[in-house]
Amino acid sequence: MTKEMTLAEIKSEFDSEWVLIGDPMTDEALNILEGRVLCHSKDRDEVYRKAVSLRPKRSAIVYTGQIPEGTAVVL
Repeated sequence: MTKEMTLAEIKSEFDSEWVLIGDPMTDEALNILEGRVLCHSKDRDEVYRKAVSLRPKRSAIVYTGQIPEGTAVVL
């Protein structure tokens, strides 16, 4: 799958999924605005494996769901 989409479209279509975005367009603060959806899954590890196999030059991985309260996030 290599469909070009805005981040809003990605969040709407792939609710509560991990999404690998190729050639992401970003603003000055590096917030993702749009890009090509290369892979999506509810399983984070599946998306990470796809990223390793595709080896895109520029990419981002986003989670489109809500992070549960009390969950630690490491950046």
